[in-house]
Amino acid sequence: MARRRSEMLTDVELEFMIALWEIGTGSVRDIMGALHEDQQRAYTSVATVMKILDDKGFVSSDRKDRALVYSPAVQKRDYEGRSLKNLSKTLFGGTPTALVARLVDNEDLTDEMIQEIKEIIDTRIRKDDG
Repeated sequence: MARRRSEMLTDVELEFMIALWEIGTGSVRDIMGALHEDQQRAYTSVATVMKILDDKGFVSSDRKDRALVYSPAVQKRDYEGRSLKNLSKTLFGGTPTALVARLVDNEDLTDEMIQEIKEIIDTRIRKDDG
Protein backbone atom coordinates (compact mmCIF):
# COMPACT_ATOMS: atom_id res chain seq x y z
CA MET A 1 0.00 0.00 0.00
CA ALA A 2 1.32 3.44 -0.93
CA ARG A 3 2.13 5.84 1.86
CA ARG A 4 -0.41 8.63 2.20
CA ARG A 5 1.04 12.04 1.44
CA SER A 6 0.30 14.42 4.25
CA GLU A 7 -0.40 18.09 3.63
CA MET A 8 1.03 18.89 7.05
CA LEU A 9 4.57 18.56 8.35
CA THR A 10 5.61 16.66 11.45
CA ASP A 11 7.39 18.67 14.15
CA VAL A 12 10.82 17.46 13.00
CA GLU A 13 10.03 18.10 9.33
CA LEU A 14 8.89 21.61 10.24
CA GLU A 15 12.18 22.25 12.10
CA PHE A 16 14.11 21.37 8.95
CA MET A 17 11.81 23.36 6.66
CA ILE A 18 12.21 26.44 8.86
CA ALA A 19 15.99 26.04 8.62
CA LEU A 20 15.77 25.64 4.84
CA TRP A 21 13.43 28.64 4.47
CA GLU A 22 15.98 30.69 6.44
CA ILE A 23 18.95 29.74 4.23
CA GLY A 24 17.06 29.45 0.92
CA THR A 25 18.93 26.42 -0.45
CA GLY A 26 21.46 24.06 1.03
CA SER A 27 22.99 20.67 1.49
CA VAL A 28 22.35 18.45 4.49
CA ARG A 29 25.38 20.03 6.19
CA ASP A 30 24.05 23.54 5.46
CA ILE A 31 20.68 22.62 6.95
CA MET A 32 22.38 21.12 10.00
CA GLY A 33 24.28 24.39 10.45
CA ALA A 34 21.04 26.39 10.24
CA LEU A 35 19.33 24.38 12.98
CA HIS A 36 19.29 26.00 16.39
CA GLU A 37 21.83 24.56 18.82
CA ASP A 38 19.16 22.75 20.82
CA GLN A 39 17.90 21.08 17.61
CA GLN A 40 21.16 19.43 16.48
CA ARG A 41 20.69 16.07 14.78
CA ALA A 42 22.90 13.39 13.29
CA TYR A 43 23.82 13.78 9.61
CA THR A 44 22.00 10.57 8.67
CA SER A 45 18.85 11.71 10.49
CA VAL A 46 18.81 15.02 8.63
CA ALA A 47 19.48 13.27 5.30
CA THR A 48 16.61 10.84 5.93
CA VAL A 49 14.13 13.59 6.81
CA MET A 50 15.18 15.65 3.79
CA LYS A 51 14.57 12.61 1.57
CA ILE A 52 11.10 12.27 3.11
CA LEU A 53 10.42 15.99 2.50
CA ASP A 54 11.53 15.52 -1.11
CA ASP A 55 9.23 12.49 -1.49
CA LYS A 56 6.33 14.49 -0.01
CA GLY A 57 6.95 17.37 -2.42
CA PHE A 58 7.91 19.98 0.18
CA VAL A 59 11.45 20.32 -1.19
CA SER A 60 13.22 19.69 -4.47
CA SER A 61 16.76 18.43 -4.76
CA ASP A 62 19.55 18.77 -7.30
CA ARG A 63 22.85 16.96 -7.25
CA LYS A 64 25.84 19.31 -7.08
CA ASP A 65 29.15 17.49 -7.13
CA ARG A 66 28.64 14.68 -4.61
CA ALA A 67 25.96 16.36 -2.47
CA LEU A 68 22.26 16.94 -2.86
CA VAL A 69 21.25 20.58 -2.62
CA TYR A 70 17.71 21.17 -1.37
CA SER A 71 15.38 24.05 -2.16
CA PRO A 72 11.91 24.69 -0.76
CA ALA A 73 9.18 23.57 -3.16
CA VAL A 74 6.58 25.11 -0.84
CA GLN A 75 7.02 28.71 0.27
CA LYS A 76 6.78 29.53 3.97
CA ARG A 77 3.84 31.89 3.47
CA ASP A 78 1.89 29.18 1.60
CA TYR A 79 2.58 26.63 4.34
CA GLU A 80 1.55 29.13 7.03
CA GLY A 81 -1.80 29.58 5.26
CA ARG A 82 -2.25 25.82 4.87
CA SER A 83 -1.42 25.32 8.56
CA LEU A 84 -3.91 27.94 9.70
CA LYS A 85 -6.66 26.46 7.53
CA ASN A 86 -5.90 23.03 8.95
CA LEU A 87 -5.92 24.36 12.53
CA SER A 88 -9.17 26.19 11.91
CA LYS A 89 -10.74 23.08 10.41
CA THR A 90 -9.54 20.52 12.96
CA LEU A 91 -9.61 22.48 16.22
CA PHE A 92 -12.09 25.30 15.63
CA GLY A 93 -14.76 23.51 13.59
CA GLY A 94 -13.81 25.23 10.36
CA THR A 95 -14.67 28.63 11.77
CA PRO A 96 -11.82 31.13 11.33
CA THR A 97 -13.62 33.61 13.57
CA ALA A 98 -13.33 31.15 16.47
CA LEU A 99 -9.60 30.88 15.84
CA VAL A 100 -9.18 34.67 15.78
CA ALA A 101 -11.38 35.09 18.86
CA ARG A 102 -9.24 32.59 20.78
CA LEU A 103 -6.08 34.35 19.64
CA VAL A 104 -7.34 37.77 20.73
CA ASP A 105 -8.53 36.36 24.08
CA ASN A 106 -4.98 35.21 24.78
CA GLU A 107 -3.82 37.01 27.92
CA ASP A 108 -0.23 37.12 26.63
CA LEU A 109 -1.16 39.65 23.94
CA THR A 110 -0.16 43.19 24.75
CA ASP A 111 -2.32 46.18 23.90
CA GLU A 112 0.20 47.00 21.16
CA MET A 113 -0.20 43.52 19.63
CA ILE A 114 -3.98 43.81 19.68
CA GLN A 115 -3.74 47.25 18.01
CA GLU A 116 -1.49 45.76 15.32
CA ILE A 117 -4.02 42.97 14.69
CA LYS A 118 -6.78 45.58 14.44
CA GLU A 119 -4.74 47.55 11.90
CA ILE A 120 -4.19 44.41 9.81
CA ILE A 121 -7.94 43.72 9.81
CA ASP A 122 -8.74 47.35 8.99
CA THR A 123 -6.30 47.24 6.05
CA ARG A 124 -7.95 44.06 4.76
CA ILE A 125 -11.41 45.64 5.03
CA ARG A 126 -10.28 48.72 3.09
CA LYS A 127 -8.68 46.51 0.45
CA ASP A 128 -11.90 44.47 0.04
CA ASP A 129 -14.02 47.65 -0.16
CA GLY A 130 -11.80 49.46 -2.57
